[in-house]
Amino acid sequence: MEHVSSQLLDAASLMGLGMAFVFAFLSLTILAIKALSLVAAEAAPAPAGVAAMPAAPVQGLSPQKMAAISAAITQYKNNKKG
Repeated sequence: MEHVSSQLLDAASLMGLGMAFVFAFLSLTILAIKALSLVAAEAAPAPAGVAAMPAAPVQGLSPQKMAAISAAITQYKNNKKG
C-alpha cells in the first residue's frame, strides 16, 4: 500500500509541475503578444482619409449591371436578417 501512495504522490507532484509550466508558458505568451501589439501600434501610422475616399468605378460594367448587383446584394442582406 505504501508503494501505491508513493506513486500517487509522485503523479500529483508531476501533474502540479506540468500545470505550473503550462500556466507560466501561457502567461508569458500573453504578455509577449500584448507587448508586441503595443510596439506594432506605435510603429504603424494611422491611415488618413481612407474612409472618406469614394470607391473607384469598376471598369467595364454598365450602370444597369451595377444596379442589378446592388439590388442582389440588398436583397441578400434583407433575406439574411429575417
